[in-house]
Amino acid sequence: MPADAPTADRDQYFKSQNWEAYDSEQHDIWKTLFRRQAEILKGRAAPEYIAGLDALQVTADGIPDFRRMNDILGRATGWEIVGVTGLVPHDMFFELLADRKFPATSFIRTREQLDYLQEPDMFHDIFGHVPLLSNPVFADYMQAYGKGGVKAMQLGGLENISRLYWYTVEFGLIKTADGLRIYGAGIVSSKGESVYSLEDASPNRIGFDLKRIMRTDFRIDDYQETYFVIDSYEQLFEETRPDFTPVYAELKGQPLIQPRDVLPTDRVFHRGTNAYHAAKRAQQATAPGQAAE
Repeated sequence: MPADAPTADRDQYFKSQNWEAYDSEQHDIWKTLFRRQAEILKGRAAPEYIAGLDALQVTADGIPDFRRMNDILGRATGWEIVGVTGLVPHDMFFELLADRKFPATSFIRTREQLDYLQEPDMFHDIFGHVPLLSNPVFADYMQAYGKGGVKAMQLGGLENISRLYWYTVEFGLIKTADGLRIYGAGIVSSKGESVYSLEDASPNRIGFDLKRIMRTDFRIDDYQETYFVIDSYEQLFEETRPDFTPVYAELKGQPLIQPRDVLPTDRVFHRGTNAYHAAKRAQQATAPGQAAE
């Protein structure tokens, strides 16, 4: 996700990966993360995501070199990874996507942060996001999203389109012949959420609905209370193709839908128990000021 700050000097956000500077500890952290997630994602990740990992030759051997990945990615879909210092402003983020450029950080988390860190690192960006950019349909969706984001900033639809990114690119599920599978980067790069999103009884799993998603609040500090399920990447792309101008006008002033809510109009794959977040709320109520884990 992009940052909230406005763009000033764009050059300050770009940073070469400098692959040769990584030390053995950083490569070992990548290997640990990769091996753990590769095992967890068996039977859970979307086949197109796994195919992307293989096509881009992202492995447990160590931190990938952006230059080598760009050679493969460019030939496959015309996308390019560009190194950045961290989160970039919204306008810059959207314009990069519209130009088929994906901003990726070059730092990797420490061993103390293996299970959680607040700001996306290279493992999240490269392991989580980039593999699906080798899929032609998803690659086109991401470009269309970027173009839509540029327009949304002019029409007051930034919050609406940000929710679309959150519930698809970051935390999306897809229906397959073998059951629900993960394609969202925030899930595939997370040890705990890879299992929770598919197998825990607590969250809702609801069919994709563009306007509903654009009104639905989300959690940034914990597992999601609702996951939205697409039927295909083609569906995602087709839903993004139309002009959102009348959609923003229709949604303006409508109340937010809470993350745990299930509506009568929802196509429900699974109605969650909400047990996980209810327990968290109860714990916080009895220990005021305690931070969520």
